[in-house]
Amino acid sequence: MGANSSSISELPENEYLQKLSGSEPISENDPFWNQLLSFSFTTPTNSADLKLLEEATISVCKSLVEKNPRTGNLGSLIKVFLSRTKELKISAECQNHLFIWQAHNALFIICCLLKVFISRMSEEELQLHFTYEEKAGPSSYGAECEDLIEELLCCLIQLIVEIPLLYPCQHTDSNWWKWLCSWYRGRYSGGVTSALGDITYSISLEAVTTLIVFLSCQLFHKEILRESIIHRYLMHGRCLPYTSRLVKTLLYNFIRQERSPPPGAHVFQQQTDGGGLLYGIASGVATGLWTVFTLGGVGSKASAQLEQCSPLASQSLLLLLVLANLTDTPDTPNPYRQAIMSFKNTQDNTAFSSSNPHAFQINFNSLYTALCDQQKSDQATLLLYMLLHQNSNMRTYVLARTDIENLVLPILEILYHVEERNSHHVYMALIILLILTEDDGFNRSIHEVILKNITWYAERVLTEISLGSLLILVVIRTIQYNMTRTRDKYLHTNCLAALANMSAQFRSLHQYAAQRIISLFSLLSKKHNKVLEQATQSLRGSLGSNDSPLPDYHFWEMSDCLHFSETKLRHAQDLNVIEEVIRMMLEIINSCLTNSLHHNPNLVYALLYKRDLFEQFRTHPSFQDIMQNIDLVISFFSSRLEQAGAELSVERVLEIIKQGAVALPKDRLRKFPELKFKYVEEEQPEEFFIPYVWSLVYNSAVALYWNPRDIQLFTMDSG
Repeated sequence: MGANSSSISELPENEYLQKLSGSEPISENDPFWNQLLSFSFTTPTNSADLKLLEEATISVCKSLVEKNPRTGNLGSLIKVFLSRTKELKISAECQNHLFIWQAHNALFIICCLLKVFISRMSEEELQLHFTYEEKAGPSSYGAECEDLIEELLCCLIQLIVEIPLLYPCQHTDSNWWKWLCSWYRGRYSGGVTSALGDITYSISLEAVTTLIVFLSCQLFHKEILRESIIHRYLMHGRCLPYTSRLVKTLLYNFIRQERSPPPGAHVFQQQTDGGGLLYGIASGVATGLWTVFTLGGVGSKASAQLEQCSPLASQSLLLLLVLANLTDTPDTPNPYRQAIMSFKNTQDNTAFSSSNPHAFQINFNSLYTALCDQQKSDQATLLLYMLLHQNSNMRTYVLARTDIENLVLPILEILYHVEERNSHHVYMALIILLILTEDDGFNRSIHEVILKNITWYAERVLTEISLGSLLILVVIRTIQYNMTRTRDKYLHTNCLAALANMSAQFRSLHQYAAQRIISLFSLLSKKHNKVLEQATQSLRGSLGSNDSPLPDYHFWEMSDCLHFSETKLRHAQDLNVIEEVIRMMLEIINSCLTNSLHHNPNLVYALLYKRDLFEQFRTHPSFQDIMQNIDLVISFFSSRLEQAGAELSVERVLEIIKQGAVALPKDRLRKFPELKFKYVEEEQPEEFFIPYVWSLVYNSAVALYWNPRDIQLFTMDSG
């Protein structure tokens, strides 16, 4: 950095970095800072680049950690950065863009240093590095000096919410931005986006990244941080008034999905028209300082992945998720979560509640479109979950959409490819479906949406199927996958709850969906018989007899159970679990038959075709009550088919079923309570969500690298 470094290998010997980390204090007014910050580089675009950079500069960082308490050079660098950002507002007078370029470079160095500092020391120790007091002596930490941490955090937030990205003249009334746009247009043939837009994009991305780094102390603690200095700054004091603007800006960054400028796009070369490019105070900076420092090479071709994504959108979403999951303090609920819970549509003219000062408005249509487009990423699915679960305005809007398939189909595709997704992503997708199925209007409308040629569904060609039938197919497939692979009771429960919520509104089920419902019951029946046989054999072995009769296992005495070993007890527990699932499946079938039998001839057909499956459960004490209705339906339609004669075609059978559905006396069907399940977060949800969010940051953040050996919050395979 500075004059003579054009490759990573040269950085440890760079004279400017050595001076920064040396033993001599450097005043914030020293011309050294203009020399240090006068470098151009291709912004790192992945963790591999950052790993190389960190490994090359680790000796510099260690030296600064050791000597900064006596020099205060980190504080001086931060003050220089703060002064550069303040000068943005007087750009019209300066007629120069060097300030924003050097501000970006200063922030990049600060971010790199902070990441090392935070990974190596406690927040209390970090705070000391920010509170060096030069006037009181070379090794003092004065309580009266300005709080640089809070000032830096506020400055970062201001950069994010106030700097426009591309074509800023169209987004602000600020005269200085209008002037700057005009000034750039006169000097760059590519227009404002080729220069000003690129550097403002980069400094916005760097500000978002630095805020994530500030909060990354959580990564180095196994326990959830409930008391944090950084959290306190962000949720109180000077940062608090920016809460709604920050959340809104981060959401709009996610919505806009602005592409990253190509590598080297904001590398500014020296002009030949005098000193117009040079910073006024230090116009004597030598030509040699404009050396290009690169990680990937200026003008190197961007990767296909980067061309397809928006680093700023991705990083903004990660920061939003981190902020939303900060733990509440005893006296203050998380204001960022409050903002997410309460924002409204721009078309909503109702007054804001005075109880929530952080509410704001945003374009729901744009947000909905972005959510539909981005569901392949864990973080977008997690955002959708948060909005549906916590923001009633957004949930109502989503449920009222007439194109709900645009949102549901990507969620179903996540579940369909369950073996390729991590378990947390699958959980979030499934819970989203559960939340949606709590609404009867949703459950009715999805059967009215007809889909053509679902190409990602491989088991069978689906040329035409309703969204509701497809949802049933995917959820049943998830249950079957779980039964044979993960055996996760939580996953089973939520899948069945979603089906149960829908069951009373099943309409015109596709014949394949109806078959899969009965096939799942068949699979459960076989599994039940197998587990029952294993449990019975276990008990016989415990009692020492293979011939003597056993009482029905439902009436086993406690004295019998005392003979169970741990393995045998597990068989009994497995039996209870499988019977709970069978009971739920019977309730789902019964709910459809009692509420919408005449709308579902294909389900009655599948039920009759596999009627023998239900024989063993007719007198079963756990299922006897729910079997009454199913048995009545089977008997009623079987009788009508027998009367119609033998060797009936499928079409004729369906016709008889449709006619019989009208004639079936509904008063003979026993009424059961409506099946309704509501998603409720477990106690202390932060124990799940905070490690999950930080695993997403660790695995997905743009150009951020942490040594995996330092991570304490989660294991490396939990993300």
